[in-house]
Amino acid sequence: MSFIPRNAEKVLKKLARSYPAVVVTGPRQSGKTTLTQAVFEDKPYVSLEDLDMREFADTDPRGFLAQYPKGAILDEVQRCPDIFSYLQTRLDADKKMGQFILTGSQQFGLISGISQSLAGRTAKLSLLPFSLQELQHAGKAPKKLEDLLFKGLYPPIYDRKLEAGIWHANYINTYIERDVRQIINVRDLSTFQRFVRMCAARTGQILKLSELAGDCGITHNTAKSWVSVLEASYIIHLLQPHHKNFDKRLTKSPKLYFYDTGLAAWLMGIQTPEQLAIHSARGHLFETWAVSEMIKYRYNHALRSNLYFWQDHKKQEVDVIIEQANILLPVEIKSGQTVARDFFDGLKKFQKIASKESGQGTLIYGGARSHTREEFNVIGWQDIESIEKDLNT
Repeated sequence: MSFIPRNAEKVLKKLARSYPAVVVTGPRQSGKTTLTQAVFEDKPYVSLEDLDMREFADTDPRGFLAQYPKGAILDEVQRCPDIFSYLQTRLDADKKMGQFILTGSQQFGLISGISQSLAGRTAKLSLLPFSLQELQHAGKAPKKLEDLLFKGLYPPIYDRKLEAGIWHANYINTYIERDVRQIINVRDLSTFQRFVRMCAARTGQILKLSELAGDCGITHNTAKSWVSVLEASYIIHLLQPHHKNFDKRLTKSPKLYFYDTGLAAWLMGIQTPEQLAIHSARGHLFETWAVSEMIKYRYNHALRSNLYFWQDHKKQEVDVIIEQANILLPVEIKSGQTVARDFFDGLKKFQKIASKESGQGTLIYGGARSHTREEFNVIGWQDIESIEKDLNT
């Protein structure tokens, strides 16, 4: 198994030179442990999933930290929330940069612990599964779009050449059985699993909580709580509508996206890339992948997302709005392999309404050739990295 270089590596090293501790978050199996061990080879690695280590850290936090006078990588640190205050004392006393590298796959305990005890002492980096660019540079990227969407981009599938469907099934089972029960008291796991499947069926669409709750037979508040759990575990993210109110009647609901299309496709019951090619959700999955790629670029540079979407009261929509200083860059995402004239309708509508506040529009499509048409950038799916210049502000 060879290490595929991560785009976040350079930024991670920079943060460790500037802060006493660095927090690396992200979903399980996104490569956090592999990356941190590769970058900080000289640091001891400690997993707080290990019962013995967790008991040591819980019962004698000072003694536990004293074992690592030069710092360490503490994996799944949210499992020992009481240790954060002791870390604060240690970091303030030593005043050295890059002492501890903290990783975690659940934002609830991790972020609250940092904000209460380690504010100003840590930098945060979110590591998602591979980007297409990372796989392209390693020579392991799928050549067909359907293969990419079906397999998704979780590292184990590429590092160990695992069968995607089997891996996704095991991932969901492990996630539900272990992680969800750590966060909330789910009495009926089958109901929660149905909820996750319903969310997958809605990826790339406006989130309608009442409708989602009704389809799953749960209350509105329960649905809202479970969405938060999926967000905190980096399974889904919510893309907010842009706040700039051009026509007074914009939608206020966010759009729901999975971070990984392979996971969403498996939850939808798609069993082969060939099925995905003609599936009704193909367009939504392509949009899900494109949005995720743009978020990965921001996260790999330790930046917050600057992505939004726009939709007016007539349901006219632009899939993504990139907020770049005082300019809004509209991006349309279409899975078709041939560029049609109406692909640009949303971009033109937005540019007309936003006027001077709109920058150049971009179309990301399922074809191969990148070019310029009607003064719009047209980007083939394999060239999605070319949009990075717009994201890097």
